[in-house]
Parts: sequence; structure tokens; C-alpha cells
Amino acid sequence: MPLSAEDLLAGSALTHDVAVPAALVGATAGTVRIRPLTVRDVQLIAHASKDDRELAAGLMIARAVVEPALTAEQAGRLPAGLARFLVDAVNELSGIDTPRDRLGELVQAPLAKACFVLADEFGWTAEDVTAMTIGQILMYLEMAGRAAEVA
Repeated sequence: MPLSAEDLLAGSALTHDVAVPAALVGATAGTVRIRPLTVRDVQLIAHASKDDRELAAGLMIARAVVEPALTAEQAGRLPAGLARFLVDAVNELSGIDTPRDRLGELVQAPLAKACFVLADEFGWTAEDVTAMTIGQILMYLEMAGRAAEVA
């Protein structure tokens, strides 16, 4: 059954209770209520923050955390670990890639795989491998017989 525009827009109004670990708030564990960011929210945050990642994080928290409501200034004063936890929760609920996803992509990247294989075969460091040309890396991978693992 095809979804209607109203069905698609209804998801932006949903809220989710997220348990915050006591270690991050220095008190008894509790919950915050978060809504997913909309396209409009992401555009406003990107425009307002430009390349300032800390400001972007504060704006994300201020827009997405509905209970307790926080201003951007209050969100900017949160402890870094709590802010990181909330940004990760907002990203996950909004369907936006998280840093953990990017780390997974980096691990899967061919150069990262090549570094791992060459470190395993020859004991080289990542710095050793990145100082090589692509041709040298491919030659050593072929010599080790493990080029297919990297592709």
C-alpha cells in the first residue's frame, strides 16, 4: 500500500523517550524526550553553524530535545559526554549517519584494508603504507597474495 504525504510527515511528530545513563548526568538515571530532526531543522542548523561543529551539536540538541526543553545556549553548556550522547541519539532517531557508521566505512575502505594486510604480512605501520604510492601498495599486496581481500 503506498504511503500518503500525511503518512510520511507523521513521523516527524513522533517523540521517543531515551534513557540517559546516570554516569552522564551525575545523578539518578532518567529519560529525555527527543523528536527526529526534519529536513528543515537540518538545513537551519547547517546554515546557522557553518563549520562550527560545537554550535551545530548545541543547535541539534536544542531542536530535538523536547523534554526538558533546552535553549541552544543551555545545550552548549552541557558536559561534553552528555552532549555527545544526545547528539548520537538524535542522529539515530533522525536516520542520520553517526560517527560510528563513518568509522565502519573507514574500516571497510580499501586503503584501510591494505594497511591492515600489509601490517599483518610485513609488520609495517599505517604511516609506512600511506607513504607508498598506490602502485607500490598494489605490488606488495600481490606479492603477499592477498590483493583480492582488499578489493
